[in-house]
Amino acid sequence: MTTSVRAAMVRNFSDGFESTSVEIDRPRGREVLVETKASGLCHSDLHFVHEDRGLPLPIVLGHELAGIVVEVGPEVNEVAVGDHVVGCSVPSCGACVECYSGYRVNCLNQGVAARRPDEPPRISRNGEPVTQFVGLSGFADHALVHESQVVAVSKDVPFDRAALLGCGVVTGAGAVLRSAAVKPMETVVVLGAGGVGLNAVQASALVGARKVIVVDLNPAKLQLATKFGATHLVDPADGDPVEQVNALTGGLGADHVFEFTGAKQPLVQATAMVGRRGTTYVVGLQQLGETLDFAVAPGIGGTINFEKGVRGVRMGSVNVKVDIPYYAELDAQGRFNLDDLVSNTIALDDITAGYEAVKIGAVARNVITF
Repeated sequence: MTTSVRAAMVRNFSDGFESTSVEIDRPRGREVLVETKASGLCHSDLHFVHEDRGLPLPIVLGHELAGIVVEVGPEVNEVAVGDHVVGCSVPSCGACVECYSGYRVNCLNQGVAARRPDEPPRISRNGEPVTQFVGLSGFADHALVHESQVVAVSKDVPFDRAALLGCGVVTGAGAVLRSAAVKPMETVVVLGAGGVGLNAVQASALVGARKVIVVDLNPAKLQLATKFGATHLVDPADGDPVEQVNALTGGLGADHVFEFTGAKQPLVQATAMVGRRGTTYVVGLQQLGETLDFAVAPGIGGTINFEKGVRGVRMGSVNVKVDIPYYAELDAQGRFNLDDLVSNTIALDDITAGYEAVKIGAVARNVITF
């Protein structure tokens, strides 16, 4: 038996979002039915609205969600009806070598969270399957999710804040704390002061980075970054950002440079901002087919001589069940800022306008509330 729910669906790449109704199945096995209360508008979803990235249409996007558990499958044991939960796009089996090592983000058996081909789809419309995005599909008033992708949080956390814990927070802060393991007295550069980058800023401040340098083209976002612990602001309109960072670091460069914009030019600039033994972290979702060229020969660019590195980061190397409650607790203690991440709360029917603000960089995060 299925239930009709409201959703923002993408039917084809030229039409964008369509407000409609879809059918959602009952939970089976380890599945959890969540009444969605809030869903963040992450820039990454836009790539799947306008580009063919291998996921069949129609599709319901959305991967930052928070809500209330309203029904559970017979094998669920980690959450219960009535729990407030946050969803995350990282499924895991909990039993492979990566999971046992604490790297659930690299689980070798992520397919265990999906339904088998002989089972009905979780989401459908008029009897035809609708693709579920990264196991979540948060742009709907209910979501049917594998229990490895949800975690209970305190009921004191407002839903619009809690939703951001599942992607923007764990990705940005996790890039600093988990992927890079930034230490006190190290210098950090963050390119892109959006809903993900701001969390890298506050995580860097939290661990006692010597300098937290933020680069962005939007003066308002640069000023917002100061609320999260930025110590120095770099506007490319004022001159070459590489030269500005070089001046701020006394010619030494940074220990860690995080690229969150997903654009090629800032990524190239990021590799030029690192100092000796420094690392550039590719966090923002780049365009399909994008490549990065950098000098590796000794004496040219210092990549070998100075032991510089480039590393990809997926979802801040998140361990879902550990990290999301941790950041929620930091916020409750007043040591983490979720409030200023939420720029606006909007209705589901306003998703297109909400994403227009995201595209022009006018907001940190718009959040749909139900």
